[in-house]
Amino acid sequence: MKNLATLILSFVASASMLANISNSEKEALVKLYKATNGSQWTNKWDLNAPVESWYGVKIVGDKVIGLSLPNNHLVGQLPSEIGDLAHLQNLNLFKNDISGLIPSTIGNLKQLKTLNIAFNKLSGSLPANLTNATALVSIELFMNRLTGELPASIGNLQNLKTLSLFNNELTGTIPATLYTMKSLKVLLLSSNKLTGRLDKEVANLASLENLSLFENNMEGQVPFDLEKLNHLKEMNISYNMFSGLVSKNLAQLDTLNMTMINEKGLAVNLTVVDRNSAYANED
Repeated sequence: MKNLATLILSFVASASMLANISNSEKEALVKLYKATNGSQWTNKWDLNAPVESWYGVKIVGDKVIGLSLPNNHLVGQLPSEIGDLAHLQNLNLFKNDISGLIPSTIGNLKQLKTLNIAFNKLSGSLPANLTNATALVSIELFMNRLTGELPASIGNLQNLKTLSLFNNELTGTIPATLYTMKSLKVLLLSSNKLTGRLDKEVANLASLENLSLFENNMEGQVPFDLEKLNHLKEMNISYNMFSGLVSKNLAQLDTLNMTMINEKGLAVNLTVVDRNSAYANED
């Protein structure tokens, strides 16, 4: 009898340790599984097993706070229900085969800190609602097929340290609000179709360490104000259509020494001795 009581108590204790997440969170995970061909994932979920046993799902205090499924052969589109993972802090779906639009409901994730859906086949524009997730520290959406302009509300993300959107098809100009993001350390917008000028307000990005605008269609004067970025360690703004004067310091900091494309489509290296004289040598 004593052994039976001990067994029952042990069972109750074990059961109490199982996560009891909300129905909406579980349903959101199931929707994701089915929408991305879960039966063909590299690491599959047993939907009849406890949620805490599901690969890549991190649960703390009966709440789903992490979802990490990189390189797991997710094929399909992200369901809007992903926005029901109300306590999610980290979402990593790097290097899968996810297509379609980024659900605007991701903006509902008020506790989300890192978003990585890079190296997929996402299309469409960045939803403006994404900038409602103001706890975001890192956004990595590089190597996709994103189009459209950066939302003007991007400046809402004042905690953001990394914005990595290279190798997409983004158009338009850099929004003025982006230059207010003083926590930003890494800004990678290379290999897109951005136009317009690099505003002198770039000097407001006081924490910036890495700036890449390589291979876009930006033009105008390279602002000398870039020299005010004391933490800037890496920069590549070559293969745009910037023109005019440029300092030696900036030319040396740029990976390709300010190699630009002129109106004739020729590569031009901009260099200066000082701010009053410049010359260009065509390759």
